[in-house]
Amino acid sequence: MKKKIGIGLLISLVLVGGIFAFNSNVQMMAQIMYLNTIETTTFTVEGNQLFMNGEINSKTPQQLKEVVEANPNITTIVMLDVPGSCDDEANLPMATWVRNQGLNTYLTKTSHVASGGTDFFLAGVNRTMEEGAQIGVHSWSDGMKEAKDVPKNDPAHEMNRKYIEDMLGKDDFYWYTIYAAPASDIHYMTAEEIHTFQLVTQ
Repeated sequence: MKKKIGIGLLISLVLVGGIFAFNSNVQMMAQIMYLNTIETTTFTVEGNQLFMNGEINSKTPQQLKEVVEANPNITTIVMLDVPGSCDDEANLPMATWVRNQGLNTYLTKTSHVASGGTDFFLAGVNRTMEEGAQIGVHSWSDGMKEAKDVPKNDPAHEMNRKYIEDMLGKDDFYWYTIYAAPASDIHYMTAEEIHTFQLVTQ
């Protein structure tokens, strides 16, 4: 009798946990969909510098292209607080466009970039940071699995892996990020780690 009750309780807990996980994923997807309907990134031009602030979403690439085309003197994107991206399929092609334009990226002593913001920073031809700037990394998740639990030869890695390889010349930084912290957390890189993976050029 006790054994049956234990199994029943276990099944109930699994079902309840599954419902909560499902609801959590639905809420997360709804939030991402909403964030992609509004502008979450701001750009301000000062001389040859373009100051960037806010989360990257599906509207950011068009915003960026418009401001750069309207200000051809821009040479450097100064990233202030860019905590991530809710649309990697928009972020990575935009970052590749930045590299193709020959633009630089710069972090001030109070700058904070993480996740997709860190990916964008890598797009700079010259990448510079002042002491005190924070660079955060973590794994990605599909809602069911963490990247580290996906086999290395799985195509799910390819978009992010290839981008890192294109920007840095090799993909070791990609594999480092997926083990640095789970998707629900952030690891802020040490100066030694930043140097090891050659995130800055100056």
